Amino acid sequence: MEQPGTWVLLSYRVPREPSAPRIAIWRRLKRLGVAQIVDGLVALPADAYTREQMEWVAEQVVEAGGTAAVWLARPASTRQERELAAAMADARREEYLAVLAQANEAAAGDEVARAQAARRLRAELRRIARRDYFPLPERQAARAAVEALTAAGARGAVRVRHRS
Repeated sequence: MEQPGTWVLLSYRVPREPSAPRIAIWRRLKRLGVAQIVDGLVALPADAYTREQMEWVAEQVVEAGGTAAVWLARPASTRQERELAAAMADARREEYLAVLAQANEAAAGDEVARAQAARRLRAELRRIARRDYFPLPERQAARAAVEALTAAGARGAVRVRHRS
C-alpha cells in the first residue's frame, strides 16, 4: 500500500504518426479515469493496481516509439490534492448523472426496452465504478435508478430522481 496522499503519475510522449497507437493509449488512460495535469502528464491515486496499470501504459507508449516514465509523487499542498481529487470526482459525477438520466428515459419504454437498457446500464455502471476513486452520492442514485428500471418490468415505469 502506498502512503496516503501519494499519486502515481505517468509522463509520456507518443509520436503523432501513426495515430492508432496514440489513440489506443489515450483510450486506455480514459478507461482508467486519469486526471490530466497537463499534456503528457496524467495522475491516479496510488495503489498497487493503479501503479501496475500506469506501468503497463508506459510500456505501451515505449512500444509505440514514444517515451514514458512512471512517478510516485505527493502534491505540495492539500489544496492541490483536493483540486485533483475534485476534478476526478466531477468527471465521475457527470457519468453517473448520465446513467441516471438514461435509466429514467428508458423507464418510459416497454418491458423489452427496459430490460435491454437495464443490462446496458449495469455494464456501464461497472465500467464507471472501475475508475471511481472517490465514491459519490450520485453512484448510489444511478444504481438505484438502474435497479428500479430492472424491477419496473413487472410494475410499469418508475423514475428515480437524484437529490442535490
